[in-house]
Amino acid sequence: MFVALRDIFAPAELGVVQTVAGGLDFEDGGRTAGRLARQVKQNSQAKSGLERAAVLDKVAAALMAHPVFLSAARPRVFVRLMVSRYGPGDQYGLHVDDALMGGQRTDLSFTLFLSDPDTYQGGGLVIEDGLESRTVRLAAGQAILYPSTTLHRVEPVTSGQRLAVVGWVQSHIRDAGRREVLFDLDRAFALAEAQGAGAEQLLAIGKSRSNLLRMWAE
Repeated sequence: MFVALRDIFAPAELGVVQTVAGGLDFEDGGRTAGRLARQVKQNSQAKSGLERAAVLDKVAAALMAHPVFLSAARPRVFVRLMVSRYGPGDQYGLHVDDALMGGQRTDLSFTLFLSDPDTYQGGGLVIEDGLESRTVRLAAGQAILYPSTTLHRVEPVTSGQRLAVVGWVQSHIRDAGRREVLFDLDRAFALAEAQGAGAEQLLAIGKSRSNLLRMWAE
Protein backbone atom coordinates (compact mmCIF):
# COMPACT_ATOMS: atom_id res chain seq x y z
CA MET A 1 0.00 0.00 0.00
CA PHE A 2 1.35 3.39 -1.04
CA VAL A 3 -0.07 6.40 0.81
CA ALA A 4 0.57 10.10 0.14
CA LEU A 5 0.54 12.26 3.27
CA ARG A 6 -0.46 15.89 2.82
CA ASP A 7 -0.81 18.87 5.17
CA ILE A 8 1.83 17.54 7.54
CA PHE A 9 2.93 21.04 8.55
CA ALA A 10 1.33 24.45 8.66
CA PRO A 11 3.05 26.77 6.13
CA ALA A 12 5.00 28.65 8.80
CA GLU A 13 6.17 25.41 10.42
CA LEU A 14 7.30 24.05 7.05
CA GLY A 15 9.35 27.17 6.40
CA VAL A 16 11.18 26.77 9.71
CA VAL A 17 11.91 23.08 9.06
CA GLN A 18 13.18 23.85 5.55
CA THR A 19 15.47 26.63 6.79
CA VAL A 20 16.96 24.66 9.68
CA ALA A 21 17.36 21.44 7.66
CA GLY A 22 19.00 23.30 4.79
CA GLY A 23 21.56 24.83 7.14
CA LEU A 24 22.73 21.57 8.72
CA ASP A 25 26.21 20.13 8.29
CA PHE A 26 26.26 17.13 5.95
CA GLU A 27 28.52 14.12 5.42
CA ASP A 28 28.78 11.13 3.06
CA GLY A 29 25.47 9.28 3.02
CA GLY A 30 27.16 5.93 2.51
CA ARG A 31 28.05 5.83 6.21
CA THR A 32 24.58 4.53 7.16
CA ALA A 33 23.88 2.28 4.16
CA GLY A 34 24.03 -1.50 4.22
CA ARG A 35 26.79 -3.36 2.42
CA LEU A 36 24.96 -3.70 -0.91
CA ALA A 37 23.18 -0.34 -0.77
CA ARG A 38 26.46 1.45 -0.07
CA GLN A 39 27.66 0.47 -3.54
CA VAL A 40 24.84 2.39 -5.26
CA LYS A 41 24.32 5.27 -2.84
CA GLN A 42 25.62 8.73 -3.64
CA ASN A 43 24.18 11.50 -1.48
CA SER A 44 24.78 13.41 1.74
CA GLN A 45 23.18 13.07 5.16
CA ALA A 46 23.00 15.54 8.02
CA LYS A 47 25.53 15.04 10.79
CA SER A 48 24.36 14.35 14.31
CA GLY A 49 23.72 17.45 16.41
CA LEU A 50 21.15 19.43 18.34
CA GLU A 51 19.70 21.17 15.28
CA ARG A 52 19.29 17.91 13.39
CA ALA A 53 17.64 16.37 16.44
CA ALA A 54 15.23 19.32 16.59
CA VAL A 55 14.28 18.85 12.93
CA LEU A 56 13.72 15.11 13.34
CA ASP A 57 11.74 15.58 16.56
CA LYS A 58 9.53 18.10 14.76
CA VAL A 59 8.94 15.68 11.89
CA ALA A 60 8.19 12.77 14.22
CA ALA A 61 5.72 14.84 16.23
CA ALA A 62 3.96 16.09 13.10
CA LEU A 63 3.59 12.58 11.74
CA MET A 64 2.28 11.25 15.04
CA ALA A 65 -0.38 13.98 14.91
CA HIS A 66 -1.36 13.12 11.31
CA PRO A 67 -4.47 10.89 11.20
CA VAL A 68 -3.68 9.29 7.83
CA PHE A 69 -0.17 8.35 8.94
CA LEU A 70 -1.52 6.83 12.15
CA SER A 71 -4.15 4.86 10.25
CA ALA A 72 -1.83 3.59 7.51
CA ALA A 73 1.24 2.86 9.63
CA ARG A 74 -0.15 1.90 13.06
CA PRO A 75 3.28 3.03 14.31
CA ARG A 76 4.93 1.30 17.21
CA VAL A 77 8.22 3.17 16.98
CA PHE A 78 10.30 5.24 14.56
CA VAL A 79 13.28 3.00 13.86
CA ARG A 80 15.43 5.72 12.27
CA LEU A 81 15.04 9.21 10.83
CA MET A 82 17.60 11.16 8.82
CA VAL A 83 17.91 14.28 6.69
CA SER A 84 19.18 13.53 3.19
CA ARG A 85 20.47 15.87 0.50
CA TYR A 86 21.02 15.22 -3.20
CA GLY A 87 22.91 17.69 -5.37
CA PRO A 88 23.76 17.54 -9.09
CA GLY A 89 25.00 14.07 -10.00
CA ASP A 90 23.80 12.45 -6.76
CA GLN A 91 21.54 9.41 -6.90
CA TYR A 92 20.64 6.20 -5.08
CA GLY A 93 20.52 3.06 -7.19
CA LEU A 94 17.98 0.27 -6.94
CA HIS A 95 17.95 -1.25 -3.44
CA VAL A 96 15.77 -2.60 -0.66
CA ASP A 97 15.95 -1.12 2.82
CA ASP A 98 17.56 -3.14 5.61
CA ALA A 99 15.08 -5.42 7.36
CA LEU A 100 16.63 -4.61 10.75
CA MET A 101 18.13 -1.31 11.87
CA GLY A 102 19.65 -1.23 15.32
CA GLY A 103 17.94 -4.53 16.06
CA GLN A 104 14.46 -3.22 15.18
CA ARG A 105 12.33 -4.43 12.27
CA THR A 106 11.51 -1.99 9.48
CA ASP A 107 7.96 -2.38 8.17
CA LEU A 108 7.38 0.97 6.44
CA SER A 109 9.57 3.59 4.82
CA PHE A 110 8.74 7.21 4.08
CA THR A 111 10.21 10.19 2.27
CA LEU A 112 9.12 13.65 3.40
CA PHE A 113 10.03 16.13 0.67
CA LEU A 114 11.41 19.47 1.89
CA SER A 115 12.43 20.99 -1.46
CA ASP A 116 9.85 22.48 -3.80
CA PRO A 117 9.85 20.30 -6.93
CA ASP A 118 10.41 23.28 -9.23
CA THR A 119 13.75 24.04 -7.51
CA TYR A 120 15.49 20.88 -8.71
CA GLN A 121 15.44 18.55 -11.69
CA GLY A 122 15.47 14.75 -11.50
CA GLY A 123 15.60 13.20 -8.05
CA GLY A 124 12.32 11.32 -8.33
CA LEU A 125 11.72 8.48 -5.88
CA VAL A 126 11.07 5.45 -8.09
CA ILE A 127 9.25 2.58 -6.37
CA GLU A 128 8.94 -0.85 -7.99
CA ASP A 129 5.70 -2.60 -7.06
CA GLY A 130 6.06 -5.74 -9.22
CA LEU A 131 3.90 -4.46 -12.08
CA GLU A 132 5.28 -1.02 -12.79
CA SER A 133 7.63 1.68 -11.59
CA ARG A 134 6.06 4.61 -9.76
CA THR A 135 7.96 7.89 -9.80
CA VAL A 136 7.14 10.20 -6.91
CA ARG A 137 8.03 13.91 -6.71
CA LEU A 138 5.75 15.57 -4.18
CA ALA A 139 5.38 19.17 -3.07
CA ALA A 140 7.45 20.39 -0.13
CA GLY A 141 5.86 19.27 3.12
CA GLN A 142 4.26 16.17 1.62
CA ALA A 143 5.39 12.58 2.14
CA ILE A 144 5.03 9.15 0.57
CA LEU A 145 4.65 6.13 2.86
CA TYR A 146 5.37 2.67 1.42
CA PRO A 147 6.35 -0.87 2.49
CA SER A 148 10.04 -1.29 3.31
CA THR A 149 9.98 -4.56 1.39
CA THR A 150 9.85 -2.80 -1.99
CA LEU A 151 12.72 -2.17 -4.36
CA HIS A 152 13.21 1.56 -4.94
CA ARG A 153 15.74 4.12 -6.12
CA VAL A 154 16.30 7.87 -6.39
CA GLU A 155 16.87 9.19 -9.89
CA PRO A 156 19.98 11.32 -10.49
CA VAL A 157 19.55 14.99 -9.66
CA THR A 158 20.56 17.02 -12.71
CA SER A 159 20.26 20.50 -11.19
CA GLY A 160 19.32 22.15 -7.93
CA GLN A 161 19.12 20.43 -4.57
CA ARG A 162 16.72 17.78 -3.27
CA LEU A 163 16.31 17.92 0.50
CA ALA A 164 14.17 15.41 2.36
CA VAL A 165 13.64 13.60 5.63
CA VAL A 166 13.59 9.84 5.22
CA GLY A 167 12.55 7.40 7.89
CA TRP A 168 11.56 3.88 8.85
CA VAL A 169 8.73 2.69 11.07
CA GLN A 170 8.06 -0.49 12.96
CA SER A 171 4.31 -1.06 13.03
CA HIS A 172 2.11 -2.67 15.63
CA ILE A 173 0.80 -4.67 12.64
CA ARG A 174 3.64 -6.62 11.02
CA ASP A 175 1.69 -7.86 7.98
CA ALA A 176 1.10 -5.32 5.18
CA GLY A 177 -2.17 -6.92 4.10
CA ARG A 178 -3.58 -6.67 7.60
CA ARG A 179 -2.51 -3.02 7.86
CA GLU A 180 -4.44 -2.34 4.66
CA VAL A 181 -7.58 -4.04 6.01
CA LEU A 182 -7.47 -1.84 9.12
CA PHE A 183 -6.80 1.25 7.00
CA ASP A 184 -9.86 0.44 4.86
CA LEU A 185 -11.99 -0.04 7.97
CA ASP A 186 -10.87 3.36 9.27
CA ARG A 187 -11.98 4.91 5.99
CA ALA A 188 -15.26 2.99 6.01
CA PHE A 189 -16.00 4.21 9.55
CA ALA A 190 -15.20 7.83 8.65
CA LEU A 191 -17.33 7.67 5.49
CA ALA A 192 -20.27 6.08 7.30
CA GLU A 193 -20.07 8.70 10.04
CA ALA A 194 -19.91 11.55 7.51
CA GLN A 195 -22.98 10.17 5.74
CA GLY A 196 -24.96 10.10 8.95
CA ALA A 197 -24.92 6.38 9.62
CA GLY A 198 -26.74 5.21 12.70
CA ALA A 199 -25.11 4.13 15.93
CA GLU A 200 -25.70 0.42 15.16
CA GLN A 201 -23.76 0.56 11.89
CA LEU A 202 -20.89 2.56 13.42
CA LEU A 203 -20.69 0.16 16.34
CA ALA A 204 -20.50 -2.82 13.99
CA ILE A 205 -17.63 -1.31 12.00
CA GLY A 206 -15.87 -0.13 15.14
CA LYS A 207 -16.23 -3.53 16.81
CA SER A 208 -14.78 -5.35 13.81
CA ARG A 209 -11.86 -2.92 13.59
CA SER A 210 -11.08 -3.17 17.31
CA ASN A 211 -11.25 -6.95 17.37
CA LEU A 212 -9.00 -7.32 14.33
CA LEU A 213 -6.52 -4.90 15.88
CA ARG A 214 -6.63 -6.94 19.09
CA MET A 215 -5.97 -10.15 17.12
CA TRP A 216 -3.14 -8.80 15.00
CA ALA A 217 -1.28 -6.21 17.10
CA GLU A 218 2.19 -6.99 18.42
